[in-house]
Amino acid sequence: MLQTKCLFSLVPLLFLGGTSTAAPPNVVFILVDDLGYADLGCTGARDIRTPNIDRLARDGARLTQSYAAAPVCSPTRAALMTGRYPQRNAGFDWVVRYVEKDRGLAPTGRSLPRLLGDAGYDTALVGKWHLGYKPEFGPRAHGFGRFFGFLAADLDFWSHRDALGDPGLYENETLVEKPGYLTDLFTDRAIDFLREPHTKPFFLELAYNAPHWPFQRPDRPDDIRDKDTYGLENGTRADYVAMVERMDAGVGRVLAALDELKLADNTIVIFTNDNGGDRLSDNSPFFHGKYSLWEGGIRVPAIVRWPGHIRGGTEINQVVTTMDWTATLLAAAGAKSPDDLEGIDVMPMLTGRSPVQPRTLYWRLARPDTKHGQRAVRHGDWKLIYDREVELLFNLAQDPTEHTNLAWREPAKVKELHDMLEAWNKTLPEKK
Repeated sequence: MLQTKCLFSLVPLLFLGGTSTAAPPNVVFILVDDLGYADLGCTGARDIRTPNIDRLARDGARLTQSYAAAPVCSPTRAALMTGRYPQRNAGFDWVVRYVEKDRGLAPTGRSLPRLLGDAGYDTALVGKWHLGYKPEFGPRAHGFGRFFGFLAADLDFWSHRDALGDPGLYENETLVEKPGYLTDLFTDRAIDFLREPHTKPFFLELAYNAPHWPFQRPDRPDDIRDKDTYGLENGTRADYVAMVERMDAGVGRVLAALDELKLADNTIVIFTNDNGGDRLSDNSPFFHGKYSLWEGGIRVPAIVRWPGHIRGGTEINQVVTTMDWTATLLAAAGAKSPDDLEGIDVMPMLTGRSPVQPRTLYWRLARPDTKHGQRAVRHGDWKLIYDREVELLFNLAQDPTEHTNLAWREPAKVKELHDMLEAWNKTLPEKK
């Protein structure tokens, strides 16, 4: 116990005066797709083995109250790029659909990779983008020096064609053919980037599309999906398990490469998810999943490792959201942070320099295919959610599974949160 206290007490010294004399840290940001909250060993999985991600949690901190900015892919990814609520980015309430070839996240010169690049970082995205098809909306327009991956919502893991049958694997802006299972290809390319002789710090976003559908196993190269077999309804829990375990193996290979290259000690590794899990996932203990603003749709696993700064094996109850990673990484890199960021730098809470802080977070979900939507606010331990205009109030400290609606007991609290939510909503662009 004495050793633990002594180790932890050294952390503030590394940031004396708010700055560090050490070289700017490298960053590996691992963003996975549609993972269930309880589908990791460190979050309670019983039928899935994730020893590498579990090791990451043992070596770093696991955040127990981490949220996605949205319950679907594109808005969360827009929030990471901009550090702002996704609705402020061209009305990103919903995903970029296959038919929306002219829609995307317009570059402003202030995206996360652009600002890190301006601060002297090498930048690369490997994996899923899903923020626009045209080059002017693409990863390199937002500051990534290199891109290997796909632009759509999903891709066949073996044929690398989308749900319409069109090829979708890109090297920068060029369609390419590379045989292999997508998860493995993304792992290989991420390691290739790490092995390059970097003369500058680097920011690598490794955006696995696993375990998003189509649910294809890594041991079935003959399993090529067409329009009739591509969708969400085709697959089993066993297929999903195999996909998660292969993704975990990829994370292990990336961590091993950092160790081999002696980069681990000065590299921040963040592992998180874009939204709650879908049909085959386990979001326990939370209710609901992807496409909803209940906890199962927005509460996501998050792990952060930074040796010498974050004490290993800790669980931290700080409430964080997607935009916080933007602000946190810019601050850690010493990069310029725009004044209008809506995330906060959470590194002081992760390192123990500051106590856990209460937060107020907002969500709005407007589906273009239905008149029904959802909106929610979390203020401290209280959460107010409107689901098809039904008013629901929960105290998450006492009821994290959102079992008991307290709206009728706490009318003053409902009014307080309702007014906050309405005031926030009025600051947003129109729904698109």
